[in-house]
Amino acid sequence: MTTTRAIPETLPGNQTSGRKPGGGPAAPQLRSGWTTGACATAATAAAFTALATGRFPDRVEITLPKATLRTGQRPVFDVAERRVEPDGAMTAGIVKDAGDDPDVTHGALILATLHPGPRGTGVTFRAGAGVGTVTRPGLPIPPGEPAINPVPRRMMTDTVAELASLLDHPGDVVVTISVPGGAALAERTWNPRLGILGGISILGTTGVVVPYSCAAWIHSIHRGVDVARATGLDMVAGCTGSTSEAMLRRLLPDLPDHALIDMGDFAGALAKYLRSHPVPRLVVAGGFAKLVKLAQGALDLHSSRSTVDFSRLAGLAAGIGAGAELTAAIASANTAKQVLDLCSAAGLDIARPVAEAAGATLAAAVAPAAVAIDVVVADRAGKPVAATAGIRI
Repeated sequence: MTTTRAIPETLPGNQTSGRKPGGGPAAPQLRSGWTTGACATAATAAAFTALATGRFPDRVEITLPKATLRTGQRPVFDVAERRVEPDGAMTAGIVKDAGDDPDVTHGALILATLHPGPRGTGVTFRAGAGVGTVTRPGLPIPPGEPAINPVPRRMMTDTVAELASLLDHPGDVVVTISVPGGAALAERTWNPRLGILGGISILGTTGVVVPYSCAAWIHSIHRGVDVARATGLDMVAGCTGSTSEAMLRRLLPDLPDHALIDMGDFAGALAKYLRSHPVPRLVVAGGFAKLVKLAQGALDLHSSRSTVDFSRLAGLAAGIGAGAELTAAIASANTAKQVLDLCSAAGLDIARPVAEAAGATLAAAVAPAAVAIDVVVADRAGKPVAATAGIRI
């Protein structure tokens, strides 16, 4: 468990996964937590103190990245594990507290093991058990390096430099970060698809996890595009969820894993990133209801931020031959599924113009980048019911 001092609950942060709750009455304020990068930095501070003095502290204080600080706050962490290794290295551990965020690494033990390094080498990093290694280009860390992102590396390096000055130590150390059980946790993240193998990543740009932050999801979308571009792929596929992804895998069986991007509700985040980081082709797959909202021009498909306009959907149906009775039934429908069922019973292919209009929304968001766009619409069972011209279903 971590303890904090003077850290506001509203600081921007980073998470592994999660979605913002829907609208409605004001909910109780959610508790923020700490990134794996902040926890690794705190563990490094404790292990370095033990290396320099022979004594482990019970608690350590670290400095978060300057972008996070408002009045110079420094969080304090309880040291959960202390261990002297047989070779004299010092290991300290911090239990990650992600606050009220549904982070897969919540409760994980983040360990830092420090060995003295050759004089003049400064701080170098290694991946221990449960921390991944980068194997594909396009990420902030090059292939072959431990999956410890730049900001956590800088936090640990700065912490070692600060303590070295205080404790009269040269500050040349090898830092090995480990996470027991991290390899299993990584299977629940994007790491395998991004080519990060063997464990989780040590992440965080602010040190703080804000519950249900959209920023981490969008960051992962961007990194997925970066990896696809760096590995020479000519297509990425954005899916609103696991059902649409499974459908697209069946339609495009040769598509490699790292071409598939779990965009969730963030169609706009994917399209706008492709505007400045284009690939030749984008395929988007999703359920009928989600893609109706995209067809209406919405780029954030979450239920709290966009809704199906049944009047517009009725107008779309009228434009492809729906009679007055069917048009009125669509306008008063309760769900998008009901509309799809009504049109199917009437022999009317409402999904095809939805796919085309959704493609037009994406094309406008991507412009002026030259990206060919196709859209595939799935029903609730994950069966493709319509697609634009470039996809055969």
